[in-house]
Amino acid sequence: MILMAIIEDVEVIRKSITAFLDAQEEFKVLASCGSVESFLELSPDEVQPDVILSDIGLPGMNGIEGIKLFKQRFPNAEIIMLTVFQDEEHIFKALCAGATGYLLKSTPLQQIKESIVNITMGEVPMSKAVARKVLEHFKPKKVYGTKEDELTAREKQVLQNMVEGLSYKMIAARLDTSVETVRTQIKSIYKKLHVNSKAEAIRIAMHNKL
Repeated sequence: MILMAIIEDVEVIRKSITAFLDAQEEFKVLASCGSVESFLELSPDEVQPDVILSDIGLPGMNGIEGIKLFKQRFPNAEIIMLTVFQDEEHIFKALCAGATGYLLKSTPLQQIKESIVNITMGEVPMSKAVARKVLEHFKPKKVYGTKEDELTAREKQVLQNMVEGLSYKMIAARLDTSVETVRTQIKSIYKKLHVNSKAEAIRIAMHNKL
């Protein structure tokens, strides 16, 4: 039997998952709480879950912050995040903090059940959308430096102004052009450098002395 703890602040969702899992012969829900704090108030002598299913967006301490405390109190428990967040920041913060699985709330109850069973057998359950982002993150990045990546003289000027910390408006004023033109040039710079943010562009500019 898999002993469960469920942490979810939306009562209707919490009760639905709790009722579903409790109705399965493989599961027993030991705790069903609306916050990390209320869960940690329970006596560890009475509650020792095999799997903790936790939301991220919770009142008080969020689910990612709670992972460290869960690991300290229940070192052998597997932790699955069940959340609406599917952006890289939340995914990797949760996984780096120690979560073993990451599911979206759109996951059907039957798949949640299968994911919990699978995690006890050593698998790492993830919703398809999450798994795609993880795989994409670890794909080999195209390296800057090929002929088609070369910045134009104006793009180099724009990039240098970005390194200096100037805003789009300030860059436009200095180069005597429009803000919209600067935006277009910055999009082209990002594409050529294979980056998605100003910080990454500046890092490459400084590293390659562009």
